[in-house]
Parts: sequence; structure tokens; C-alpha cells
Amino acid sequence: MSESSYPAIGGTQDIFFDRAGAQLLPTIVAGDGVHLVDKNGQRLLDACSGPFLSCLGQGNERVLQAMMAQGRKLTYTYSRTTRHEANAELAQRLASLAGLGFERAHLTSGGSEAIEMATKFLRAHAVATGQSQRTRLISLLPGYHGATFQTIGLNGDVNSRSLWDEMIVYSEKIPAPLTFRSPSAQVAAAASLTAFEEAIDRLGGDRILAVVMEPIGGQSSGANVPHPTFARGMRELCNRHGIKLVFDEVVTAFRTGHFLAAHADTEALPDVVVLAKGLGAGYAPLGAALFSRDMVEELAASCGFVVSHSYDANPMACAAGTAVLDEIIERDLIAKAQDVGSYLRSQLEKLSIESPLIGDVRGRGLLLAIELVANQDTLEKFPASVDPAGVVRHHGLRHGVLLYSRRQNEGRFGDWLMIAPPLIVNKDHCDQLMYGLGAALNDSTDALLSHR
Repeated sequence: MSESSYPAIGGTQDIFFDRAGAQLLPTIVAGDGVHLVDKNGQRLLDACSGPFLSCLGQGNERVLQAMMAQGRKLTYTYSRTTRHEANAELAQRLASLAGLGFERAHLTSGGSEAIEMATKFLRAHAVATGQSQRTRLISLLPGYHGATFQTIGLNGDVNSRSLWDEMIVYSEKIPAPLTFRSPSAQVAAAASLTAFEEAIDRLGGDRILAVVMEPIGGQSSGANVPHPTFARGMRELCNRHGIKLVFDEVVTAFRTGHFLAAHADTEALPDVVVLAKGLGAGYAPLGAALFSRDMVEELAASCGFVVSHSYDANPMACAAGTAVLDEIIERDLIAKAQDVGSYLRSQLEKLSIESPLIGDVRGRGLLLAIELVANQDTLEKFPASVDPAGVVRHHGLRHGVLLYSRRQNEGRFGDWLMIAPPLIVNKDHCDQLMYGLGAALNDSTDALLSHR
């Protein structure tokens, strides 16, 4: 959309964006399955499920019918003054799938709210149990946890202070265990654990409320998969100092071969898990923070936890969430994510041999990424003035692939493209994706490598 074509009043959401980026956005008029259709009739394969959200793709009839039935029965009621069956059903489904230690679900309207609810609950629990000195939060750099003022403070974004400055309460940051460009994944894990120990010594273990971290990175680190010693070490140090461990699984849930990425290692289970994105699958705004029954009962027996937002546990959103879970489980989409994800990764690895722009392929299941480099031999990064993923994304549109990129930290930690299509994707779809991605990389190569 050109600047001259913006309406005098109204306009789509991108009217708030920088004009250069907004002009490149396609106008989507329809969608079916893993595809979207733009106003020119071009079909685009959604290579990243929006922002890792549309896990069932477009037009899932089961979810739509569940929402319609719920809306006709009960459209809305407020969780502070009433209770309803749709809330109970979704909470039971979530708790049974999440397993021991996650028996209670506090429902919200999305991931940022769910992260805030998790930290608010933990603060209330600390006060109720005589630990009011616990006010500090620790998170990873890079990392991403949301877009509210509280979650911006948790994000691992070195540039955020230039805009928000003293309006934000920032968490203490420790280096994320980034595996690419490290001597090994285990070395990276050890360095991050050492930084955590140093932060504990500096702040005081009895003053730290919680650590909030992604078990596998999303956009912030390009699907970085830490060595298992990292989560286990974090769990042990948290246990030693009474610190709560929060896994942000807003992106990772359902995608990595387990219901939760946390389930891959039962020796490193967190105290709290936060879900969103794929839980509502784009059909309804929905997030959840999962807690143990013991923690909730302990707090409920004293002051309780009555923090809420108007749309928490909205009946229609709950109905959508339950239907999404039913689709995921009954269609065995978690196992299929692992199977199709393995195929897709093998194709990305083949592409990395052909394209000089790819320095690394990583991730798990259907949460994958390719790291873009200016030089494959030296693993040189692109300069801050160049956004390589944005260039490739633009070319992808011409080849029928809708890619997602959002550069953070001006490439300080590297640049990548996330590859995370809907869970319903099949191998034929993967081949289509690879064709479009390969063509987009080819079209981008000369211009990007000229910046070396």
C-alpha cells in the first residue's frame, strides 16, 4: 500500500508502522489450511503460522463450530463474579495434558498477559509465605516474553532502553546459552549457568523471585536449543535458593515433539509454564499460566489471588481452546510435528549446502530456523544497517511463501529466519515451502553478500 493510498480516516493496523516496511505488506483476503490468498489471487504458504500462532491453519471447522455453539449458549460472563463450564473444561484438559505439577490453569487473553499473571501470582505467593523480600526477576539476553511494560522489562532487547528508559522495571539479564558460534552447546550452557550464579551472588538468592526463560528459543534467538545441562543447572540452582523457574512456552508448546517442551526432560521441570499462541490457534485470543495445585491452594488459603482482566477465561475463547486441543491430540499433531519437522529440517540442511547465506540450521520439531551469515567460512554477521531476513522475506512473497522476520538487537546476536508452519503441514507443503524459500534466498544473495 503506497502512502498516497492510505485513507483519510481509519486504515489497517500498519498505518502505525514505519512507511517503508508497511508498503511491502500484502493484503490478505482469504485463507484455507496452510495457505493465505492475497488480493491479487496469489496463494502464499504461511511458513511461520503468523507469529507461531496459527497451528491449525485457516478455517478449522471443529473450532469454528465449537465457538458458534458456545456463543449461542453463553457468550460472556466475568470470572471475578461467576464461573462457567467452558472454563472448567479447558482447565481440566490443559492440566491433564500438562501433567503432574501443573494442575491449575489461570486463563488470559494472550501471552504477554499470561507472563504477567505468572509473575504476579509468584509475587503474591512469596508475600503470603513470608518472603516479601523477593522482588527481582532474571531473564535471558536475548529473549522475548511480550509487549506490555512488565514483559518489555523481561525481554532481552538491548535497544529497548533508548525508547522506554525509566518507564520500565528491567529484569536482571544473563547471557542466553546460544549454541551457534560457541565452541559447543555444553560450553554455552556452562557460561550461562556461571552468569546465573554470579547474578545470585550479586543480588542475593533470597531476593530473587523467579527466572523467566524460553526452554527453546523463538524469534529472539532463532530456535536456539540449549544443551540439556542448562535447564538442569537452572533447576538445581533455583531449588538451592528457593527461586521459582518459569518456562515461557508461548511459542514452543505442541511444536517440539511433546505437549510441552518441558516434557523432554523431567529432571528440569519448571514451577510454572506459560502458554498462548497455538492454544487459541488464531481463532480466539487465549493464554494460560499453569501452576501446581499445592501452590494455588497455599495462596488461596490466605489472601487468594484475584488479579484478573475482563476477558480472562472468556467462554468462547475457552471453547476454542478446548477444540484446538482436541484437534491436536486426536489428529496426533504433536507426533506429526516431530516427523514432518525432521523431514523439513533435512531439506533445510540440503538448502544450506546450496545457499551461501545459510550458516546454521537448528530447532526441534516444527520450530526451526536458518541463521543468515555474510560469510559461511568465517560466520561473519551482517552489519547493523542491513536486515537480511527482511530482504529474504520480501523476495519470498514473489515466490508464494509468507515468511516472518522481526530483527532484534540490530543483529548483535545474529540474524535468522524462523520456519514454523502450521502443525497440519505435510511433506508436499514442505516441498513447496522449500522451493519458495530457495528462490527467495537466490534472489537475495548478490545484494546481501555485497555488504561483506
